Amino acid sequence: MRIQLSWLDDFVTVPVPVKEFASSLDMRGFEVGAIEPRPESSTANDTVFDLEITANRPDCLSVTGIAREVAAMYSTELRMPTSEMAPAEELVGGLPELSVTLEDADLCPRYAAAVAEVTVTDSPDWLVQRIEAAGGRAINNIVDVTNYVLLELGQPMHAFDFNRLKGAELRIRRAKPGEQIRTLDGQTRRLADNMLVIADGKRPQAVAGVMGGADSEVNQATRIIVLESAYFQPVSVRRTSKRLALSTDASYRFERGSDVSAPVRALERCCTLLRQIGASKAIGPVIDCYPDPKKPTCVLLRHKRIEYLLGQTIDSAFVVDILTRLGFTVEETDPGTWNVEIPLRRVDVSREVDLIEEIARHHGYERLPSTFPILDSPPPPADPRIERDRLVSQVARANCFSEAVTFAFIEHPVALPFVSDPDELVTITNPLSEQFTVLRPSLLPGLVGSVAHNHRRERHDVKLFEVATRFTRGGETRAVALAWTGAGTPEHWSQPSRNVDFFDIKSSVEQILNTLGVVTPVYRPATSAYLVAGHAAEVVTGNTRLGILGQLAPTVCVMLGLDGPDEVFVAELNLDTVAQVSSDRSNFRCAALPRHPSVVRDLSIIVASTLPASVVRDTIRSAAPDTLFSICEFDRYTGKGIPENCVSLSLRLTFREPDRTLTDTEVQQAVEEIVSALAASHQARIR
Repeated sequence: MRIQLSWLDDFVTVPVPVKEFASSLDMRGFEVGAIEPRPESSTANDTVFDLEITANRPDCLSVTGIAREVAAMYSTELRMPTSEMAPAEELVGGLPELSVTLEDADLCPRYAAAVAEVTVTDSPDWLVQRIEAAGGRAINNIVDVTNYVLLELGQPMHAFDFNRLKGAELRIRRAKPGEQIRTLDGQTRRLADNMLVIADGKRPQAVAGVMGGADSEVNQATRIIVLESAYFQPVSVRRTSKRLALSTDASYRFERGSDVSAPVRALERCCTLLRQIGASKAIGPVIDCYPDPKKPTCVLLRHKRIEYLLGQTIDSAFVVDILTRLGFTVEETDPGTWNVEIPLRRVDVSREVDLIEEIARHHGYERLPSTFPILDSPPPPADPRIERDRLVSQVARANCFSEAVTFAFIEHPVALPFVSDPDELVTITNPLSEQFTVLRPSLLPGLVGSVAHNHRRERHDVKLFEVATRFTRGGETRAVALAWTGAGTPEHWSQPSRNVDFFDIKSSVEQILNTLGVVTPVYRPATSAYLVAGHAAEVVTGNTRLGILGQLAPTVCVMLGLDGPDEVFVAELNLDTVAQVSSDRSNFRCAALPRHPSVVRDLSIIVASTLPASVVRDTIRSAAPDTLFSICEFDRYTGKGIPENCVSLSLRLTFREPDRTLTDTEVQQAVEEIVSALAASHQARIR
């Protein structure tokens, strides 16, 4: 908002230099974007301030609004503009009568109007200069006066040509289906039935709170006008303005919340100015349609609460004085307690803390002490999910995965492979585009899309992860997803490079699960619409499914934008489920280093190729004594010397006792028992 200092001086005296004044405005929440001296004058009073008014302070979108703040800042007198309406018996006769019908009081709680006989001509120089200084454009004396009142009081107004209205009436109603209006900018706009309009007896003549219509525009031939001043419901104006893609100075103020007590006062001020510049002599009575007058609210203010929130004792006399200067009515009910009546223009004040903010602004934020408030209760414990997500991210980054953040909205066709039933998808009622029609049921579509984004920029070795929320009709779940393509190991001269495989992604999944307290996860073959058959596994513990991992199906790769030859391995874990089955990490203990040597035995067996290695490990552990410390598969061979549909599996068994050295006889007996169990359970034989 642009405001001229000489205009401000009409209502309040600014007793400090320009730069100091600008600094004071900044400290009270009104950012001064620019200070511009008027080129036609060298006086300081012609300085123009460009102020950034926050959305919660529509009462300061006017000269008088800022003047009230200045009067409070410097404890100076506030001189409000005069409005001298002639008494009804002195009104000039001969003016036509106007009928005003308020059909929708929900969207327009108050509507005021008056008829005036006018002479349309150019505005006087002082009026033109002030409008142009505020960034406006002079049109004619009638329109300029309505714009002047808008800038001075913050109340939008409009003037209709009375003789161009059908039926000598105005109806404040919702638009009818299919109705159109040609607005003042010359465009014809189609109206929706939830839009409020100002209509005559036949058609709309203005879009309420936004812009007037061209068919009733005031021009040089106009002799009788209807002045309009109203209060429109903010949500209605905001919705209409956005729907029509039409923003004006009026809609800017109405949609933030104007003063419901201002319409008649602004109308009277407008009539006074018309008389003052000689534009009108005959003005009819004010028609005020206000079926349900709104009463100011009252808020209890406690002196102790001010001290508690600000951390400083504020003098009671200052509290009363500053609130009174800002237009609040303050009545002391008990010592240190006041009943404060909120003026209707202050739509941002409704609670005690809002009043305390007003006191703090004018006391000076810079004067408040930098102290911590006294805690009267311990802070609530942190949400364990935050620590869990942080830990998962830390493990993924330690495994050289880069974190990605993708959209929660994806395309419907892309989401289908990741659900068992299309009805599980959560669709968006008003999607921004076809690419954002459903909420993601899985993190993998967005993550693999990021891999494709990297591929298109010639980055082929990509490791990405994301910790985020998934959505289905059944609810929301927190998950971590991994995507890995390209090299499985870094390129180095000492060893040949190889591509990532299933066991690489499995190793990363195991590290995440082990960190979260799932020590012995089991991997079972799985079938999935988006993974390659035979290269996919589900992760379980007991009977609980934790997630899935494997190679992404080529058809899904193409759908997500990956059409290269590289294989993509992915994994996704349900972190909410993992948290339910994980062990308490606080129970983990460090073990001392062994004082006695271990004994290692290598065992190569031939078993069916379809037998999972995890089943072999379980059989070994069930048959082995407690001295078996670890099992590690170090080779898998098929080919010459191995029967068809069989595989040679080599395992390294480590035995250890914490308090003594094992003998060869004990270890050999344990190995023989293990071999017997493998032969009995899986028809395994020693190679």
